Order: sequence, then structure tokens, then C-alpha cells
Amino acid sequence: MASEQDDFLFLDHDDDTQEVEVSGAAWDILVVDDDPEIHSVTTLALSGVEFWGRTLRFHHAYSGKEAIETLIHNPEICVMLLDVVMETDDAGLTVVKRVRDELKNENVRIILRTGQPGHAPEEQVIRDYDINDYKMKTELTRSKLVTSMMTAVRSYRQICELEAQSLALASILDAIKGILGHNDIRTFSLAVVTQLAKILGSEPYGIVSGQLGNDRRIVVLGGTTHFQESFGQGLEQLDNGRVIMQVQNCFDSGEHQQTEHDITVLLKGKNRSAAIYLELDVQPTESQLQSMEIFLANVSIGLDNIKLFNELRDVAYKDPLTKLPNRACFTDKIAQYYKNQDSNLLLILIDIAQFSDINNGLGQEVGNQLLLAVMTRLEQEFPQVELLARIGADVFAMLLPRLGFDERMFVDSLLTPYQVNEHVLSIHFRVGVCEQDDFACNGLETLKLAYIALNQAKQGNQVLGWYTPDLEEKMAWKLGLIRQLRQDFEQRKLEVWYQPQLCFKTLEITGCEALLRWPSDNGRYISPEIFVPLAENAGLIVDIGQWVLEQACEQQKKFEAMGKPISIAVNVSVPQFKVPNYAQTIKETLLEYNVEPRFIELEVTESVVMDEVGEVVETLTELQELGVEVAIDDFGTGFSSLSYLQKLPFSRLKIDRAFIKDIPDNDSGAIAELVISLGRHLGRKTIAEGVETQAQSNLLKKMGCDEVQGFMYAKPMPSNELMAFVKSYKPKVED
Repeated sequence: MASEQDDFLFLDHDDDTQEVEVSGAAWDILVVDDDPEIHSVTTLALSGVEFWGRTLRFHHAYSGKEAIETLIHNPEICVMLLDVVMETDDAGLTVVKRVRDELKNENVRIILRTGQPGHAPEEQVIRDYDINDYKMKTELTRSKLVTSMMTAVRSYRQICELEAQSLALASILDAIKGILGHNDIRTFSLAVVTQLAKILGSEPYGIVSGQLGNDRRIVVLGGTTHFQESFGQGLEQLDNGRVIMQVQNCFDSGEHQQTEHDITVLLKGKNRSAAIYLELDVQPTESQLQSMEIFLANVSIGLDNIKLFNELRDVAYKDPLTKLPNRACFTDKIAQYYKNQDSNLLLILIDIAQFSDINNGLGQEVGNQLLLAVMTRLEQEFPQVELLARIGADVFAMLLPRLGFDERMFVDSLLTPYQVNEHVLSIHFRVGVCEQDDFACNGLETLKLAYIALNQAKQGNQVLGWYTPDLEEKMAWKLGLIRQLRQDFEQRKLEVWYQPQLCFKTLEITGCEALLRWPSDNGRYISPEIFVPLAENAGLIVDIGQWVLEQACEQQKKFEAMGKPISIAVNVSVPQFKVPNYAQTIKETLLEYNVEPRFIELEVTESVVMDEVGEVVETLTELQELGVEVAIDDFGTGFSSLSYLQKLPFSRLKIDRAFIKDIPDNDSGAIAELVISLGRHLGRKTIAEGVETQAQSNLLKKMGCDEVQGFMYAKPMPSNELMAFVKSYKPKVED
């Protein structure tokens, strides 16, 4: 059959001028014919043909049944070249009916072909069935075949575009419905971000912000869960530099901002400007961006609502819970007290200690009621207050006259227990005080001074701290040191040194303690006593601690390669222990480095153990089950209850150097002996650190101490020196 038509299929034809579209996937074509030669010549005739930057990709079926199966498994097929007569005289027409009625595939374009003239009237077939063309095979020169194919592909593309537009319109209508009916700005903002994310095909993660007031300050109006607590705060208070930068750029440029990671869109109106920030999972299509613009027009209408914008003005300067002035309002107002000679005031910040624990333990409602109770207490106890505000989740600020202020009475009035629903709560506070003579010309700068005093009280474990100019210098020094530490850690300038630990009886090397070192530019090392607390306060210690563990694992593999069964002890801080699933993190790290758990020991201080005993015991138990040993470091320096020792799964007690350094001349070693005896009765090993003299060593060995660590035996050293030391070390048993 096909051989009779070859001359027609390959006749010359005029080249069509085609529009060029962005090239992408091919157009999928299904050839349905019971004659294999038809498949071959059709494929050959259309080889090399492109429509709108796409080539043709062919699928083949040799019966009506195969055609249906192919369409089911390949819904992207856009054109079907279909023979009318195959296994039956009307097999092709049956396929058309099934495609439209059963498969509900309205998009695929169908070109009917027949080699038997007059078998099915052309007009009737085209009228009764949704097909594009109906041709005799003898009519189909290559030129006509290409033309029919182009027409069908164009029709398919138009249908798909209309379908996409219809879906987009439905999406827009759903999105508009989703933002209607909200009576407050927070729920409205959440709905806006959620619906915009749907339109752009991303997960909802973003905020709505507004530029409010004469100073055009940018305020967070709402957003997804991650930003709920930032409601009403200034944009600059967000803990997300990318959001701050993109939103600020959007307002500054007056245009939408889009990167591969996010999109920030601007909404303008007579009385306001607003911006919506959204993180992107995928880059939106042009069609999605067009849908977005339609949706944004409706968002603008919602934002122009008078009730909403009355609320916006309150949001800018009023705390929604207490109805007190918020941070923005407070900083605006205290600026007017700079060098004001009419009054002598104190700026006082009051921080509710461990407020998050109350929220988590008793519920947010109790937390809210506590905040209201504190506000009421302040109003009642200090009626002379000039200004009272809530400037943070758990921080109040007030301006009080300096005259008559009594520090002890002030603190006592705060510490009286609070009745909150059925709870009587004894609350601890931290207070920072700044005198008016130290106020800055800028409200934020003045607030910063009070925060310096507050932080000083926290770090000194005091209830109340006063601002003095030297505190600012210390704070600047600490911040500079933290910035340098962060930078040096990122640049891998920190080092891990190791100090060997020996068995007292055999003097064999049994382990090493990993010690963090921070080299400075002058060739010296900054003391861990200085930078470790800074790292904890700055939130760096978790990442640094993980890095030290990884370095220890690498060192242990070096010992393994030498055939040395030497374990490595790594110090763990309180913030690390509070990381969710900490034991699982340890396990994954050991698996990654292929290190046996028994060769890694974690040293935890009494402060870690006593922080939250229940959680600590659970985590230590997980570590013990994993095979990781745990040592209690600096034992005896804290105030832990001995009753907890029986509950804790640990393998060693480490005697602090404070109980070693004066032995035997100025210290009998009674506490060291007590710890050694306690360890022996608990079935735990003891290790003494800081041993520097033979006299100390002799006495500790006599007391029954199991292991020793100190300069007398080996100093801390970097990895390369440690390897050389271990390789050349030969134990010499002491007399």
C-alpha cells in the first residue's frame, strides 16, 4: 500500500516560514496504521521537521487497541495520524470515539488517513467527530503532510494555552476567595502569602510588610508561621538577612524583585506601600507571573480597606496584646528626652527570665496572661511612670523619675509571685538601667545602651545592672571578637590540639582529650576561657562543637591506621546538648567517618548534667546504648546533687585541676580522694587532669586514681606532633 504512495510523500514542497519559539521538548506524534511501511515513510517524510523550535518525536501503534494503550501511557501526545481501516472497516473512527468519550482527551489533534476512497464521507466524519483533517493517503505529498501536521500542532498548542489560562483563572478566583473575609491584618497577610505561593507553585514561606508613618518605617504586617512572632516589629528586627535585603530593595527601587531563590512584589496605593516576600521552590512561568499580577490587584483592594489600614496604623505603634506602645513607638518617644533639662529620668528594661519555658510548659495563653499581669504590676507599683511599653516578646521598657528610685524596692516589687489563672508563678527578672545623662540623640541608640546594661546583668548572673560608658567599650570589644571568631571559623583557622591520657598503672596511652585552639594574628592563642563563652552566647558553639567532633573522628582514624586503640574525648556544651536529637547527630557523624563508638568519649560538665536532668539522662542513655562513653568533666566544682550520679549513665569522673594544683604542699588532696572513692564505689573510672609534679602523681596513684592527664606526662599538641609522640612513645612504669 505504501509503495504506491512514495512518490506523493516525497514530492518537493515549498518551505514554510516558521515562527521560532524557545526550544524545548519535542512534539509527540502517534502514527496508527496496520501497514509497517506507512510508519517508515511517514517518519522519513517528517524527519528533520521543526515547529516553533521543537522537533517531532514519533510513537507507533499498529491497531486501534494499541493506539488507545499508547495514549493512556503517553498523555503528552499532541497529534495522531490515524488510519481509518485497520482490524475493522471503522477501527479508526472507533478510536476517535474512545479517545474523546472514554479517555476524555480533548487536546490531542487527529488527522484521519484512508487508502480506500469513499469509505467514510469526509463531511460526515468531520461533523460527527472532533478531528482536524481527513485525507486520502494518495493526497498526502510531503508538503501537504507537513502543512496538515503544522496546523494540527498549532491547534494543539492553542488548546493547551486556553486550558492553562482556564486553570490559571480558576486558580486566581480561588486565591481571591482565599483572601476575602479577613478582618485583621495578620490573617489577611497569611492568606495573601499562602495564595500567592499556590499561584507560583511554591511552598508558603514569606511575609507581608508595609511602609508606614512619616518616617516610612518598614513594619512586618504578617506572614507564614515562621514570621508570626515578628508581627508589628520593624523589618530590621527579622533574623533573616535575605528577607531584609530583598524587601528593602523592593521599596527603594519601587519595583518587583526576583532572584532564583525568592520574589518580592510591590503594592502601591494612595495611602500606603506594601511588599510581599515569598521564597521560591521553582522559577515561575510567564503565565504564572501574569496570574500573579491579577491577584495582586485584588490584594491592593483588600489593603485599601479603611478598617484594615486603621489597624495598620495601630500595628505600627501599638502592642496588640497589652495595647501599650511598642518598640517603634517607644524609640520615637525617648528620642525627645535627649539632653532634656526639665527632668531626670531612668530608662529601665525589664526582661522576664525563661519566659519561653513558661510558654512551652504551661501554654501560650498562660504566657499572655503573665505578660498582662506584669504590665498591671508595673502600672500599679509605679504610678509615676512617664512611659511604659512592651518592646519585645518578654521585655518591657519604662521611663521612671530618678528621684526616689530605690533599686532594692524596685526588684522586690517585681519578684512578688504572680497569680495567673490557677497558677501562682514565682518569676525571675533581669533588669538594665540607663540614666538620662547617658541618653543618645537617637532613640535606638539610647535603647541599645539600656540593652548593654541588661546583658551585663545576665552575664554577671545579677538581677539588675547599670549602664556605664566602659560597658559599651567592653560590648564593642566582645562583638568584634565574635565577628572575628565567626570569620576565622568559616575560614577554618581554628585548630584542634590533643592532650594524651595515660593509664596510671601501665602508663600506656589510652586516650586523648580534643582541645579547641584559636590562633590570633600575632602568633599567640586566644584563651578558650574568653572565646568559648562568647561562642555560646553568639550561637556558634553548636557548629564549632560539631566540627571538633568531626576532627576527632578523623584523628581516631589515624590511630586506627597505626593500630593504636586510643579513644578521643570531646567536650560538649549546654547548647549542644539542647539540640534536638543530639544523640542521633552523634550516631550519624560516627557512621559517616566509620568510627567505632567506643573510641569516642563525650565530656560533659556538671552544668550540662544539671541543666535539665530528665532530658540529659535520656540523651546520655541513648549515647550509652550507641556505645559512646561519657565522662563527667570538672567534677566537684558545681553544686550537683550526688543522688543524680546513680541515675546518670557515665563511665568516668574527671577530677578538676582545681583539686590537684596545690597537692601535696597546700592541699591534702581530701576532695580528690573523695571523688576517687566515689568513682570506685559507683563502679566508674576516675581520671585526674592538670597533673604537673611527681608528688601529685604519686599521691593520686596511691589514692587509686585510674588515669592521668597533665603536663608532667604530655602537653597538648597539634595532630602531627601527636602522631609523632604516639609513634615514639615508650611507657616507663614509675616506681
